Amino acid sequence: MPRPIARRKTKKAVAKRFKISSKGKIMRSSAGRRHLLAGKSNKRKRQLARGARVHVTDEYRITANLPFH
Repeated sequence: MPRPIARRKTKKAVAKRFKISSKGKIMRSSAGRRHLLAGKSNKRKRQLARGARVHVTDEYRITANLPFH
């Protein structure tokens, strides 16, 4: 019986933290939105709610852990 082809599994921790946009960019959520929100202005909280793009130097490590995207 032939051996099955080895495939990488998706790292679920990475899949929960990063999303791939429709144009192929890797998006992440901004830090600083979890607690101590009373001391932050509404403008700052709104801007933190938007996603940010992952830096180009980190893209390879993330895509290696998301093999089916």
